[in-house]
Amino acid sequence: MRQVLTERDIPASGTLRIATGTIVTSLARELAAARGIAILEVSPHEAPALAPPHLTIALGSDHGGFAMKQALLPLFAELGLTVRDVGVYEEKAADYPDIALAVALLVHEGAATRGVIIDGAGIGSAMAANKVPGVRAALCYDVASARNSREHNDANVLTLGGRLLTVTQADNVLRTWLATAFGGGRHAARVAKIAAIEQRFRRAPNE
Repeated sequence: MRQVLTERDIPASGTLRIATGTIVTSLARELAAARGIAILEVSPHEAPALAPPHLTIALGSDHGGFAMKQALLPLFAELGLTVRDVGVYEEKAADYPDIALAVALLVHEGAATRGVIIDGAGIGSAMAANKVPGVRAALCYDVASARNSREHNDANVLTLGGRLLTVTQADNVLRTWLATAFGGGRHAARVAKIAAIEQRFRRAPNE
């Protein structure tokens, strides 16, 4: 099966090497052109493999979180994580539910184990992302809340308020969130109850 390259796979800069025969969507080509990125076809053994989900971060922001998103990008590279950036790619008006959905879908589909969404306050993105099955989005505003959301709630999406935190504060929250493991034990049963509530209110496709 041939790999499909979408706009989510286009990096912020540089050159993108893909295996010969890869399907590139029109939106991906347009975004690559807008960023000045050359797409080069190489033999499959020369093309870099996609990072596994546990090393992939789905990342997105609206206009209120764009500056912070850009400021935090080097952190992911430092930690050896690959970013799937769903936008926005410039500081222009955007609707946070659209961005939250794009990030949440990558987590839901298993392309990324974790996601990070940044809007002005972080509240709306958490609400939107949590509508997607399997997503447990947590708005975190300090190191304690970041640690708690991972240890106790197994949060797989972090939301940040780009206008409420400094970059230094957000950096500390994000590092803590990424480094903290789920505690399991008694917390696992409670997270299972969250999943049970979700299942209770899911509709069948024909309803």
